[in-house]
Amino acid sequence: MSMLKKIVTGTAAILGLVLTVPAQAALSDRGGGMLYDDVLNVTWLQDANYAKTSGYDADGQMSWSAARSWAAGLVYGGYDDWRLAANTPVVAGWNYNFSLSGSTDFGYNITSPHSELSYMYYVNLGLKGEYSALGVTQPDFGVFGNGASGGQKDVGLVRNLQSYAYWSNTAYAPLPANFAWIFYTNLGAQSFNFQGLESFAWAVRPGDVATPVPEPEIYAMIMAGLGIIGFSARRRKYRP
Repeated sequence: MSMLKKIVTGTAAILGLVLTVPAQAALSDRGGGMLYDDVLNVTWLQDANYAKTSGYDADGQMSWSAARSWAAGLVYGGYDDWRLAANTPVVAGWNYNFSLSGSTDFGYNITSPHSELSYMYYVNLGLKGEYSALGVTQPDFGVFGNGASGGQKDVGLVRNLQSYAYWSNTAYAPLPANFAWIFYTNLGAQSFNFQGLESFAWAVRPGDVATPVPEPEIYAMIMAGLGIIGFSARRRKYRP
């Protein structure tokens, strides 16, 4: 095999490796106010209270029906398939018993990817619940890390995270016409609440929004490989 062919083959292999390596972080900033979770394979609005900052609602708090309508009608970043964050059973079927260990659908410390809001809170943002999985009170819980309720804070890549409660897109199966699942970011607890009450809404959509752009170091590797190819080709062309 000629040296040029070896270089081309090697560079192609590097490019293939670069473009197929998945992102290491679970939550990635895609730009344009969107964050991608490569574990849940969903894209979140970076602004956790966009309903307010966009001018749609005065404070961002809405009934469950209104919150779902807002998310379903949202067009952002060229996408129109937004919805509220959803949850499915942590285990095989719904378990409505309260637990502190995250082993049921009602309670604290749910790190299962089956609950999009709870997974975001505990895993992506690394926040703590009011109680540990062993039932020990944790003073550094909540959005502010001190147990305070109310107000907002930028946490990690997320902007305007409210220290209160967010509606899930999922109705509470035992009483689906009246109750829906909700996640309390001021406590770190997943529960259910009356659909007519007002809580915050956080839009999410399925899948990624763009092909990840290589890091600057990767660009340098690619350009170096292409430079070697060009140099070798010139040497072959002008060899005396």
